[in-house]
Amino acid sequence: MDQIITRQRKPLQLRVSKSAQAALDRRQSPLLLELELYFSCLVRKRVHVRDHLDGDAVDLNDKLSVRFRPVVTQQCAMRDVERDNPPVMDMPAVNPERYFPHWLTLDFRRGEWIAEFGYAALA
Repeated sequence: MDQIITRQRKPLQLRVSKSAQAALDRRQSPLLLELELYFSCLVRKRVHVRDHLDGDAVDLNDKLSVRFRPVVTQQCAMRDVERDNPPVMDMPAVNPERYFPHWLTLDFRRGEWIAEFGYAALA
């Protein structure tokens, strides 16, 4: 299922696979995706799938909510970048909507959620 959703004054192309939609339909509460854009000595994108979020989330529909979170580290240490959860803090962005992604995909395979986001048009 593809749809265009406008959030933070920008269009977001949402692509949900059939298996992900079936898994969403079985849920009693919305699935929450935190779209993390990590700035340090490199840029990394990661989607955290959560049952709840501390902070604001935007409902994309009745089964899916997202929060976009640009983050930074206080210093650049490659050992921290390679860890799964380096210590981060919210990035003090003047216009965080500038970094809001253009697309988000969601799939469900072998009992696991798989999500990605990006900045070029999806084919």
